[in-house]
Parts: sequence; C-alpha cells; structure tokens
Amino acid sequence: MSHALLEKTTLADSPLLPVVGQDLAAPLIQGGHVRYANLDYAASAPAVEEVAAHLNEVLPYYASVHRGAGFASQVSTSVYENARRIVAEFVRAREDDTVIFTRNTTDSLNLLAGCVDSILKQRGYVEGRSNAHGEVLYLDLEHHANLLPWQALPHRSVVAGSSIAATLARVETQLRAGNVLLLAVTGASNVTGEVLPVAELAALAHQYGARIVVDAAQLAPHRRIDLTASGIDYLAFSGHKLYAPFGSGVLVGRPDWLDAGTPHLAGGGAVREVRLESTTWTDGPARHEAGSPNVLGAATLAKAATVLAGLDADDWHNHEQLLRAHLVAGFEALDGVNVHSLFSDSATHPGCGSIGVVNFSVTGYDAGLVAAYLSAEHGVGVRDGKFCAHPLLNRLGLPSGSLRASFGVGSRSEDAQRLIDGITTLLRDGLGWDYVVDAGRWVPANDNRSYPEWAPNTPGTAGAAPCAAA
Repeated sequence: MSHALLEKTTLADSPLLPVVGQDLAAPLIQGGHVRYANLDYAASAPAVEEVAAHLNEVLPYYASVHRGAGFASQVSTSVYENARRIVAEFVRAREDDTVIFTRNTTDSLNLLAGCVDSILKQRGYVEGRSNAHGEVLYLDLEHHANLLPWQALPHRSVVAGSSIAATLARVETQLRAGNVLLLAVTGASNVTGEVLPVAELAALAHQYGARIVVDAAQLAPHRRIDLTASGIDYLAFSGHKLYAPFGSGVLVGRPDWLDAGTPHLAGGGAVREVRLESTTWTDGPARHEAGSPNVLGAATLAKAATVLAGLDADDWHNHEQLLRAHLVAGFEALDGVNVHSLFSDSATHPGCGSIGVVNFSVTGYDAGLVAAYLSAEHGVGVRDGKFCAHPLLNRLGLPSGSLRASFGVGSRSEDAQRLIDGITTLLRDGLGWDYVVDAGRWVPANDNRSYPEWAPNTPGTAGAAPCAAA
C-alpha cells in the first residue's frame, strides 16, 4: 500500500478535530460502561474543543451589546459585530449581503418567510385571493423548517425525481410556468445526506426571474459554500450543527427583501424612532434582531466557522467519506439491512455526492426499538423517526420512520464499526434485553442506569419514540 493511500485509509481512525465529550462514558444496560459512539451529528453536533475554549475566553467579558460605554460592553459589541464579518467570509458572501443572527435555521427561514410575505403584500397580494403576485416553490424532500414557513404563503411543491437530473428538469418545468418568486431548497438532505446542485438550481431560478434560498443546516458543517460563485440569494444554517451548540443561527443574503420585510421581532434595537402611536424601523441586521442578542452564540458560531475554514479541504472530505463508505459497506454485507437513498445519480452528478449521513432500516424491527437497543446494549447513539421530513419518508415507503447514522469531525472508524457490530448481533441473536413503551417511547425494562447527579431523570424523556404512522 502506498504511503498516500495508507494516510488516507487511516485518516478516519481518529477524530479530525477534538470535540467536547469525545471520550464520554455511556452506561450499558447489562452493566459496565463503554465510550459513547455519537452517530447523531446531523441532529446536533458537539462543540469543537477550540470553540468551547473560546466561549470561556469571551465569557468574562460578556455584557449587553450596543450603546454601552463600559469596557465589557465595548468588547462584547466588537466581538458580536466582528462575528458577522467572519460568518460572511465563511460563506463567501457578497460585499453588500446582510448577516442576521437568529436562534437557528428554523428561525432564519421563518424570518425570511416574513419578509417574502411583506414583498408579496407590497405587490398587492391579499391572503386568500389570487396568487398572481408570486409563489414560493419547494421540493417534497425538505425538512419541515424549509416547508412549513412557506405553506402560509402562496406556494407549490415539486416531487423530486429518481435522479438529480430528473429533479432539475421538474424544477425547471415549474419555473418555466412562471409566477415563482422564490425557490426554497435544501443544500443536503437531512434524511439521506445527498447533496443537491445548489449552483445549478440558483442559475435556473435566476433564469426565470426567481430568487433562491438554501437551507444549509446540513451542508454548512460538511462542505465549503460560496454565495458569490454559486449565486445563492439567501442562506440559512445553525450553530448547533456547526459544532457551536450555543443557541445561535444565521441568515445571510441580499439586503433589499430583508430591509423591506416586517421586523422579525418588535422591540428595542430594531427601531430608528418610536412614537406613542407609530414606529420608524431601522434597516440592516438590527431590523430583525430586536432585544438583547445572543452574543456568546454568535461568537462561538463565528469561531466554529474559523476552525472549519482552517481545515484542509481534502482531509475534511476524505475523513467523512471514508467513514460513510465503511458503514455503507458493512450494512450492504448484512441481510436484513436496507440503506435508503433518493437519487440514482447522486454519486456522479457534478458537485453532489453525499455528506456523512446514512439512512437505514432493519427488517422486522421498529426503528425506535433498534435505536433504544443500540443505545442501551452498545452505547451507540443514532436518530430514529421521520426526521421532520414526513412527506419524504412517506414517499420513500417508510411511513413509520427509519434510522439515521451521521458523522462529523469528531467521528472515528470505531464508531461506524460498533454500529455495524451492534446490528450484526441484533440480526444474529435478537435483543439482549426486554424493552417496553413508556410514555410513548421505547425504553429498556427495569432500567437501573443513572444519570449524572446534576441531571434529573425526568419521566417520559428517556429512550426513543416508537415510529407511529401518524
């Protein structure tokens, strides 16, 4: 084996970056402890150690930002506003793009939906009447965060095809029909991990006079994003998926719609002047950031962006792809495990492929039960259910849900192998413990494992939810 190939093969044996909790000990139902194998990065990623250290570095200087003359307030204001610059550079934003800090991706997309509503009303749209003033077009594979906000506006949906090429053709057909104001798409499916060709979609949208918003909650932690080169008009993502789980998200994009939209929240900081009966709102980011902002969330999100931007692009990509390939190959060798995907050409379509997500099911077992088993008997954490993507799961023939394993910079090949071993044992020997449904969730019967003393074991919160059809 060549030295280069050996380096690539062993790259996945260790975390790419150290993360908080990477050696966390998980108690097993049969007794003893094992290192927790976190394969749930797509839901929420642990903090990179460098990000957590930055939080502690900033914390002594924390104070309310803007209009504060005190030293701590001045430092905090500088940190908060500089975080915008760092985020803008991270996604290669255009010079005049606005960077707005929010709570998360869902908050960002709802903020944009409010602005689109304002644009439509300025064009004469009246709720419940004609949609002639513009519609939002979205795919049926979207996370609910990029679907539900648009349902309150004039909208239509596109059923994705069996290939990316077919999906692009269907999107173009809808755009060609006219009256599309905004195309809303995910950058990477939170269910299957498959990446969409956002630059091609942006070009199509612009060709037919529409703008595009990309839900990058899954894409940003795994791929470089270039708003300027791709033509993406609006981009939303979350700190808690970007290794900065401290309550901040971001919306980046063209300022005209954002400045024309009704402020996301009405409150201090979003105004130019307030009178007893009326208000003059400001523009720019402050228009949608009323109230005391999450300074620490913005600072840590920006630090995470800096850390990820500093990674070698090839190492970042290879680490993740080796882990995913190892898991998929292990599953494909097992009778009774089905790996689910959307597109036949995701591996070959330019700029696509998959991020570190593998969706699967185990024949004869409820997904929630498998997740509970993996956690209790093997110390492996995966996600189960319908992943806030009900239309997609229904179309995939998985109305009761499935399982999802996901990787990140803190993952290692041992994590993938332990999942493979756990499923192998399940298929060969069955469950090693009895499980019951308690308060709507699968849990081990007679579970005597304890939480840390500072964390209450709140009834009804343990275990995994059974996959009901509803």
